[in-house]
Amino acid sequence: MTTYDYLKYLQHDIHTVVVATVDDDGVPVTCAVDIMDYDDGGLYFLTAKGKSFYNRLAKCGSIALTGIKGKDTLHAVAVSVRGNVQEIGNSRLPQIFAKNPYMKKIYPTVESQEALTVFKLYEGTGEWFNLSKKPIERASFSIGSMKPKPEGYYIAADVCIGCHRCENVCPQGCIDFKNVSAKILQENCLHCGNCWNACPVGAVKKAGESAHRQQEHPF
Repeated sequence: MTTYDYLKYLQHDIHTVVVATVDDDGVPVTCAVDIMDYDDGGLYFLTAKGKSFYNRLAKCGSIALTGIKGKDTLHAVAVSVRGNVQEIGNSRLPQIFAKNPYMKKIYPTVESQEALTVFKLYEGTGEWFNLSKKPIERASFSIGSMKPKPEGYYIAADVCIGCHRCENVCPQGCIDFKNVSAKILQENCLHCGNCWNACPVGAVKKAGESAHRQQEHPF
């Protein structure tokens, strides 16, 4: 899947997400927001200029959001995005109302729609997390020029002794021993850290950690 596919799923299949912003005291505030549109350049949503949400967006300029679709946890897909937003005004309102006709029941007249303004999330990173598959499926994606930061774990080939302890504690069976040293299948990893705790020689490293940094273990 491409970034466009993830954004399409977020807008079309999930639609309503929980958005986090920060207030003047630095305290996180969440609210439910409908993703109104998307394109290759990002996501679009709107708010009324009189709302506190608008003030937080204008001051902070960044958000984090998560949407989930599924009848229960084991049949759910979650998409999370964090990044920078900018106000683009009301020029896109006709397109948004055409795509989301229920909005006319909330703001039925042209006069009432004057309170609305559109924001675009134009730069950020996202994650796709699918618990409906076995093993689970996860992937990262980028919006604009921002790149995802490495997360999770990897195995240093020059340190691994092939003891299989990591494999025995992996809840998703996503450690591959087909080659000389083990490899974590990142697209199936829960990032639980069981492999990191179980490795007796410190071969399992946290993303961003030097491959030659020795890990302490109580063994």
